[in-house]
Amino acid sequence: MVRSLERAGAAVTLTADQQQALAADGLVVPGVGAFAACMDGLRAVRGHETIGRRLAGGRPVLGICVGMQILFERGVEHGVETAGCDEWPGVVERLQAPVVPHMGWNTVEAPSGTTLFDGVEDERFYFVHSYGVRDWTLRTNDRTRPPLVTWATHGGDRFVAAVENGPLTATQFHPEKSGDAGARLLRNWVQGLTRS
Repeated sequence: MVRSLERAGAAVTLTADQQQALAADGLVVPGVGAFAACMDGLRAVRGHETIGRRLAGGRPVLGICVGMQILFERGVEHGVETAGCDEWPGVVERLQAPVVPHMGWNTVEAPSGTTLFDGVEDERFYFVHSYGVRDWTLRTNDRTRPPLVTWATHGGDRFVAAVENGPLTATQFHPEKSGDAGARLLRNWVQGLTRS
């Protein structure tokens, strides 16, 4: 992930230090493994507080794979329910597809107005996951714009593939493993840091 971000034009510091994470132009929240383990690791370094503080100040955050999933309300894996960061409504649950995990290349349904997918709206991205947000009811009011939600389908099961929500952005797929399309997507995010 570090090399991919550097190729996208970012100067990258890998850290668990809260002050460095708060001061950075952008914060990437990667995630590998299970929802509960990822949340435990995040809480151990007060990462959930760091994410909340950054977002309260309008500072950019990018979640990737399980790093996206933990941004939702909660996750249910192997019968264990775990509270997430609760930045978005939704439950991360097992995909209902004939073949799980979903592993490989897939197209996405990017919404109009997207900046994250600018120039790669019709490209394919690399997914490796068994869980996702399959049902998300948007909560909006007259004062805020609704998030831009990108969807994908695997084995007939539709799930959230990405979200753009002001300073908070996330992808279920791995842009760092998605070839030229993923590299362009990361460049789009990094370039957005200079406009923030």
